[in-house]
Amino acid sequence: MAPKPSLLNSTSKEVVFQILLHVVLFVFFSFDKNEPSIQEFKIVTFINYALGAFVINYILLPRFFYKKNYLLFFLSVAVIVTAIIMIEELVLEAVYYPDTRGKHFHGIVYSLLDVMPVIMILAGFKFAWDASKKQLEVEELRSSVKESELQFLKSQINPHFLFNNLNNLYSYAIEESPKTPSIILELSSVLRYMLYDCKEKYVVLPKEINHLKNFTQLNELQIEERGTVSFKTGNIQSDYRIAPLILMVFIENAFKHSTASQSKDISIEIDIHVTDSGILEFKCENSFRPVTNTDNLSKGIGLQNVKKRLLLLYPDVHELTIFDSGEVYTVHLKMQLKKDTA
Repeated sequence: MAPKPSLLNSTSKEVVFQILLHVVLFVFFSFDKNEPSIQEFKIVTFINYALGAFVINYILLPRFFYKKNYLLFFLSVAVIVTAIIMIEELVLEAVYYPDTRGKHFHGIVYSLLDVMPVIMILAGFKFAWDASKKQLEVEELRSSVKESELQFLKSQINPHFLFNNLNNLYSYAIEESPKTPSIILELSSVLRYMLYDCKEKYVVLPKEINHLKNFTQLNELQIEERGTVSFKTGNIQSDYRIAPLILMVFIENAFKHSTASQSKDISIEIDIHVTDSGILEFKCENSFRPVTNTDNLSKGIGLQNVKKRLLLLYPDVHELTIFDSGEVYTVHLKMQLKKDTA
């Protein structure tokens, strides 16, 4: 039921616009410094022109021109203009000026110069109105498609995350590890945020950083004594917002590839800070050993997903650099945060 008010509102605006346009055009059309009063002939003649323009604007334009049937459109316009001229010359002038103008025809050129300016102005403004309306519809469609794509990309994160962590939880449960309850609690906290707290397009920065800390602690349980994990933050301000779950993908990949390729000496360093101008600088560095299942670190579903989201949400205001030295994998992301206006 929502589109109807919008449609009525658009139609009402066009009606008001057309009325104002006709009034202004009539004033210019009927103005004569030698005869300040408005003549009845001018009123009737303008109505004749306006009716012809109405047929062109609301019948010929949508039926022929917008469907690219240009030949029929211009032929029909020619018929309408001819009819307007004939009504003016043979009827109106014969009624109002039977002894002067009504006795002879001044020629097609003279008549066209009299009729066409009014017709072209009315039809031109209608065409411009329709073009503006169509452009607005295109922009709304693009926005809708963009939002749908973002929601789809965002929905891919949860299954990807669950697939990785439920496998880890299963292995701990099989071993009856005492850490299993802690893992379940951490996983519950992370999922609560992902399912309920980050439904908006942008979330408050401290809340997202806190989620990343919980997520890091959850994954840190997998490392145990095999290495070290560092999580540093700086200048995290509550008046900035960030698209949720973007940075998490890089952290998840760091743990996944480090733990999959190394049995010891694992090193993961995460550094997040914000400059005074609102630029977030994220750096995630992890050690790894080049084995078969980590040969294509930059081609996973998660990384492809986050690159698309960055292009959609932060076009021209982010810089992503990924460097693989063969033993250390580094992700460096700079992005201009949005100021919280709430």
